[in-house]
Amino acid sequence: METLQADISKFLELHSDEWIAFRRDLHEHPELSEQEKETSEKVAQTLTKLGIPFKKNIGGYGLVAEITGSQAGPTIALRADMDALPIKEETNLPFKSVNDGVMHACGHDIHTTILLATAQTLSEHTSQFKGTVKFIFQPAEEVNVGALAMMEAGVLENVQEIYGLHNAPTLPVGSIGIKRGPLMGSVDRIELTIEGKGGHGAAPDASIDPIVAGSSIVMGIQTAVSREISPLEPAVITIGSFHAGFANNIIPSEAKLTGTIRTFSQKVREQIKQILPRIIEQQALSYRCTAHFNYIDQSPALINSECQTDYVIKAAEKCLGAEHVVACAPTTIAEDFAQYLKDVPGAFFWLGSGPETDAEKSFGLHHPKCSPNEGAIEVGVKVMTNLVFERLR
Repeated sequence: METLQADISKFLELHSDEWIAFRRDLHEHPELSEQEKETSEKVAQTLTKLGIPFKKNIGGYGLVAEITGSQAGPTIALRADMDALPIKEETNLPFKSVNDGVMHACGHDIHTTILLATAQTLSEHTSQFKGTVKFIFQPAEEVNVGALAMMEAGVLENVQEIYGLHNAPTLPVGSIGIKRGPLMGSVDRIELTIEGKGGHGAAPDASIDPIVAGSSIVMGIQTAVSREISPLEPAVITIGSFHAGFANNIIPSEAKLTGTIRTFSQKVREQIKQILPRIIEQQALSYRCTAHFNYIDQSPALINSECQTDYVIKAAEKCLGAEHVVACAPTTIAEDFAQYLKDVPGAFFWLGSGPETDAEKSFGLHHPKCSPNEGAIEVGVKVMTNLVFERLR
């Protein structure tokens, strides 16, 4: 196995520059969710060049490639997301985004490159494993629809286990963070329209003010967490947008609000879904307004399977060293990889992409100056490759 590790390290060093170049091209030309046409085509061209069979346009612009080892065996899947965010880049990188207002601020360019590089590495070492590895290049993660779309297209057929990663700029490069059980929160969306009666700002008594009602609702729904959910159960309710009116002296006829709900427990998730309509409707009524409420299920909590988490830890310790495998705390940031884990056991982990010192001070995910360390590419490939060897030895 030591000889294999040395061989893999040599292979990674040989191809490192081409993978970095590929990543930089993706970073320079980011595409939003459900618009990843050129990104998908670049992945397809590279897979074709490598002689790796694949199918494209799955669940949108998704691709699925497969590599079979020396003998028949189980199938495991590895997944990466490809979409970018509607953020104007503020880095000074020579390969910064040329698409104004669109940026790979979440590092999906890194993820796509790692998966492609892992496929290339395994295609050159098929004698070292038995079974099949399925590579899932997923679109539309940022809008929480990509995983479901690919699942509906059958990408998990015959898959026994699935694994994924996400870069972490606040974790030092060369390390990973992982935990058993809940790692990331569920994510749901709420939409709310409050109807009142418009009028002159100088005569509020002749109007029914939806802004006042909306303000009360924003404050009131926080009691769903503080007074109706156990303090031992994490939950977040955030109103992210509140739009009403266009002039300083006019009371509008309606207000529109949107928000996000995050939990780790399906029970709490359902509980909040029952609590919010009551608070919202009664608060609106107390201000003589009418509320129209819509709760949209998006993605469940990401819960790592215990055995599969241990497999990742074992593989990472072998190629990185035990001191670089960190037991991390859960976060209410969400990931639609959680959808796969509902149907297939698997694990998801954080891949360090920050500086070796003071990584916690780095610009984090979704920041316009987010700039992951490209050394994370080689580390990610090592972990994923070793994971395949461990599971399909």
